Amino acid sequence: MPHVNVTIAGKSYRMACGPGEEEHLSALAKSFDDRITEMRGAFGEIGDMRLHVMASLTLADELHEARRRIADLERNAAQGAAEQARLAGGVGVAAERIDRLARALSGQPTGHASGKGEAERGN
Repeated sequence: MPHVNVTIAGKSYRMACGPGEEEHLSALAKSFDDRITEMRGAFGEIGDMRLHVMASLTLADELHEARRRIADLERNAAQGAAEQARLAGGVGVAAERIDRLARALSGQPTGHASGKGEAERGN
């Protein structure tokens, strides 16, 4: 199992990860370290544990908001797909009506999708 050394708040940690995940884990650790550095600048030295908890809660809040937005987008997409299906059905009905009208105006019998009149079918 691969290992990565990461630095968070000035402390190094050796972390295990799956094969090929080394760069991703390093990037996550850097993002977390950046968040702690940002909060340290805003709040001063309030203790590493408190800064870590605050940074974790901030990231958890962002994740929660992202999940909520994804759920909203999925719900809107599903509603959009249902609306498209409803509209497509309406277009299909309209096309059938137009076809019947065209047949009626041209003197062809209605109700036959093949377009052949009774005489052409030999009836």
